[in-house]
Amino acid sequence: MNIFFSFFIFIFGLIIGSFLNCVIYRLSKKQSFLSKRSYCPYCGHTLHAIDLIPILSFIILKGRCRYCQKPISIQYPLVELSTGLLFSFIFLKNIESLFSIPVLFWVLDLFFLFIICCFLIVIFVYDVKYYIIPDRVIYPAVLTTAVWYLISRIFFSPFFKYNIFNILFSGIGASLFFLAIVFISRGKGMGMGDVKLAFFMGIFLGFPRIAVAIFLSFFIGAIIGIILIFLGKKKLKSEIPFAPFLITGTFLAFFYGDKLINLYFNLLL
Repeated sequence: MNIFFSFFIFIFGLIIGSFLNCVIYRLSKKQSFLSKRSYCPYCGHTLHAIDLIPILSFIILKGRCRYCQKPISIQYPLVELSTGLLFSFIFLKNIESLFSIPVLFWVLDLFFLFIICCFLIVIFVYDVKYYIIPDRVIYPAVLTTAVWYLISRIFFSPFFKYNIFNILFSGIGASLFFLAIVFISRGKGMGMGDVKLAFFMGIFLGFPRIAVAIFLSFFIGAIIGIILIFLGKKKLKSEIPFAPFLITGTFLAFFYGDKLINLYFNLLL
């Protein structure tokens, strides 16, 4: 049954992923993503439903616009697929707690996680493409998290698993760590966008999962950086967007943080 429902969550995620592609594009153009139908970024032709089927349209059209034959970025099916898979993983992770907490709280928490997932995907892709973390995304992400935790604390206090001081400590501590890197590197190693993202990661994950996320972010970033230098894609002093590594670390810490922490302490003992 879990697999059955996760399939529908996956389809729902594909549809949301298609919408996120629109958000990413229109954010870069400073356009509203609600007031106008989807259109080809090259010829401006309005896209119809047959052109907007997640993943399938890309395959059917062979990666080209139906109207001007310009290539469609691989970003579009990748974002759709990633959103669908992440939504499914979040659902499967949360299904374990369905019978131990009120159903209303479970449903609201699930949709909160879906929304946070969307914010992180948009930031991931936007930073890869434009080397910037948009305030129009990170601020709503922080606000959404704060509001949901406040609602959870007031109305579902017995089931609220986070300690408020832990959340604040994690957010402030993570942001101060990255702020120190910004000052030491004079803005060359990190940017203020990374500081804001670190604050969000801290309040979302709490301690000690935020420590796992940061460690994994630097570890994965170092490996990818070495590979890119080895392949000649980047030089030692080349700028590499760090938000994708932070977000990858965030997802890994969210899904596997507790297991990694237990594994670490078991190895020490």
